[in-house]
Amino acid sequence: MRKLVDHILEDLSTRETFSFRLRCGSCGGIHSSRPVRFSKAGIPPATPEKQILFDAIYDQEYRSARSSAVRSIAAHFNYCPICKRIVCNRCFVICEDLDMCAPCAALLEENGVPVLAGIPEITG
Repeated sequence: MRKLVDHILEDLSTRETFSFRLRCGSCGGIHSSRPVRFSKAGIPPATPEKQILFDAIYDQEYRSARSSAVRSIAAHFNYCPICKRIVCNRCFVICEDLDMCAPCAALLEENGVPVLAGIPEITG
């Protein structure tokens, strides 16, 4: 699941902050990662050599923040084996034979309970 999330994760990062989000393939609800500030944000590099160093630090921190966001966001989504979409836990239902997204369950006339029944909508 993490590989799927990593592949479709939307990157909202800037040179100041690392931030990511994912939209549910069913309801369109958004789950965003907690923004992480770049450790050198707002500090101008004094020399071209320092810029090279800052760029390397940025790349390391970016990869770490993205990896953390993927782990966090993946916990809120599931893969529907019928329509192949990534859907939030409110739109993913536990059925008797095969768990799937709510639209597929309705189409196939399967009954199920959402993973997060009654939980408020995810927003960005």
